[in-house]
Amino acid sequence: MNIIHISAECYPIAKVGGLGDVVGALPKYQEKAGHSSRVILPFYLNRYTDAHNFETEFIGHIKMGGEKIPFSLVRSQDDKLEVDVLMVKIPDLLSTDYVYSFDDSKRFLAFSLAALTYIVEQETMPDVVNCHDHHTGLVPFMMSHCTAFAKLKETPSILTIHNAQYQGWFSHDKLHWLPEFPLQHVGLLDWDGQINPLACGIKCAWGVNSVSPGYMEEMMQQANGLDGLIRHERAKCRGILNGVDFDVWNPETDAYLPANFDAQSVPTGKWANKQWLCKEFQLDDQLPLFVFIGRLVYEKGADVLVEVLDHILSSHELSVIMLGSGDPQLETQLTALKDRFPGNYNTFIGYNEELSHRLYAGGDFLLMPSRVEPCGLNQMYAMRYGTFPIVRSVGGLKDTVIDLEDDGFGIRHAEVSVGDIAQAIERALDLWQNQEKVAKLIRRMMAIDNSWERSSEQYLKFYQSYIL
Repeated sequence: MNIIHISAECYPIAKVGGLGDVVGALPKYQEKAGHSSRVILPFYLNRYTDAHNFETEFIGHIKMGGEKIPFSLVRSQDDKLEVDVLMVKIPDLLSTDYVYSFDDSKRFLAFSLAALTYIVEQETMPDVVNCHDHHTGLVPFMMSHCTAFAKLKETPSILTIHNAQYQGWFSHDKLHWLPEFPLQHVGLLDWDGQINPLACGIKCAWGVNSVSPGYMEEMMQQANGLDGLIRHERAKCRGILNGVDFDVWNPETDAYLPANFDAQSVPTGKWANKQWLCKEFQLDDQLPLFVFIGRLVYEKGADVLVEVLDHILSSHELSVIMLGSGDPQLETQLTALKDRFPGNYNTFIGYNEELSHRLYAGGDFLLMPSRVEPCGLNQMYAMRYGTFPIVRSVGGLKDTVIDLEDDGFGIRHAEVSVGDIAQAIERALDLWQNQEKVAKLIRRMMAIDNSWERSSEQYLKFYQSYIL
């Protein structure tokens, strides 16, 4: 198959969250399976683009509301990525030092138009176009109904929903931004009185998938206003669990780690990484180490963690490291706990890829009290590195973490509340007392196959079901 992914993020070029990890890995594993899989991505002004040289693949222009906007597609000359990534350059619009801002409607519509303009100018059309989230949600509509892209009318389009909370809404007075199409189709763009790219993508894509079966079920009940639409379109909807890129997330070869290890050398390997962390963050390495890695926002349950950690650190012996950034008030509150619990608690406010790997490797337990978690990758990274996940039973977390009481290897709690999370941590502390059981569960956890090979195969079967 000839597959094209259109996305706002792709690791290692541009990553804000799980979307970047998925688009950085899925095409690579589709290539390994013998298919051609390319990515079209915006060109951002960031560390990656500053560090590399680029050659121009294509030059063209798009029209938006009578405005003629030139663009080019470039690829890196000196970085041999495992998948072909083309980046759309639109000066003063896409070429920014940020991925997302307050209002990105024009930026990502221009990006989508440029990507489709490039595709229709090629000699061979793709077998399938996989677009990701609301940023590219108008792509299926334009492929099916816009005159300029008539060559793609019979090409299957797949929309992958990574997070339905963000939908890209903009008003109908911007309708002139779109290329010409028969006006009888204008209703496909609308949802609740606005142009809604994600809703439009759900209506117009040939197939729709979410990043876990659990999240697809949840979206049919609550999807920020789109649940009724998703239930109506359920026949073409599927949940496909994300995978882990074992080339990147492998404790045996991870160059970020102070000490590498496998399932057989866990005791010494994890201990060496834990010692490094505890020395760096001035913590007691004899205590169980709990870590949090992620955005400090309401969706991740970080607001509740302030009270949880205050309570649990006051009454139990453990160590905690928090890595993340987000809500400034939460950052301040979580940082303030350092003065209350020196030697047991520390934070790193910000994002640090190297440190995240070391936390997965050296931590004993990972905290993920998410209110919303479409799939979640952190819990799968943690298991790969022999760290027990403590998660809320939601979305992809309940698909991937089996509770100890159900003969599993993790700890799940039902609510994002101080009581539920504190009780889950207390269960972890009880487990910690039985080191023989801990060692057996770690070896079992590390053997779980959450690889992209498995997930990629499911994507390919999903595509194939729509190819004529």
